[in-house]
Amino acid sequence: MNYLKKFWQNEDGMGVIEVVLIIVVLVGLVLIFKSQITGILSDIFDDIETAISKF
Repeated sequence: MNYLKKFWQNEDGMGVIEVVLIIVVLVGLVLIFKSQITGILSDIFDDIETAISKF
């Protein structure tokens, strides 16, 4: 019984679970907003190319 109590109160793996959940949420957001992100990055790179060609 004491072993189960210690096992239940052990929080060593909680950091890993939190990091995995954050990664899952970020990947989900990227998948949801993929077209908007692609459009923004495309505009940024077009602006950079225009600025470079002016030199």
